[in-house]
Amino acid sequence: MTASTLIRAARKSRRLTQKQLAERTRIDQSRVSKSEGGRDTEFATVERLLAGAGHRLYSAPTQRDDAATAADEIRRRLAEGDKDRALRALLQLNDNLLAERGLVRGILGLAEPASTQHQVWDAALAGLVAWRLREEGLPAPEWVSDPSRYLHAPATLEVDPADPTPPTSEVPDEFAERGVLVWRDTFASV
Repeated sequence: MTASTLIRAARKSRRLTQKQLAERTRIDQSRVSKSEGGRDTEFATVERLLAGAGHRLYSAPTQRDDAATAADEIRRRLAEGDKDRALRALLQLNDNLLAERGLVRGILGLAEPASTQHQVWDAALAGLVAWRLREEGLPAPEWVSDPSRYLHAPATLEVDPADPTPPTSEVPDEFAERGVLVWRDTFASV
């Protein structure tokens, strides 16, 4: 996870605006914006911004990307109109979660991802994290249960129009609960 993604996820998890975070930390709003925009930020500034959002910085023994990083990639790919690569990013998160055990798996799902700007993809991220953490016997972070991570009507990711809609029996429970209709075998590692 990059510092910019981490700062943005921490701020949004507390439902703070950049201005509110700036006031809490006594850092100019423009500097908060620059830090979230990926410009070089000193470690002390990252730590201060995280503390202002009520978070601490910890390291984990992994080089795999987390849910917040996957959401950024999905949002970028969807903005480009590339649903195939957005799906690849979701599948990579699945593989990352499966590759880790215990607490490290939980850490990959901990930081609340920023919205992908597509509710079905936001719900899919939540479903995936909830599913893979439950398999490991880990508690799900609060963000996966946020009402914005549930659809009002069931929907697919619409990656391939020729792909038939799966029956509920073929959809992982955590996806079905959120109204996201995806085939379970889509997430089988190859």
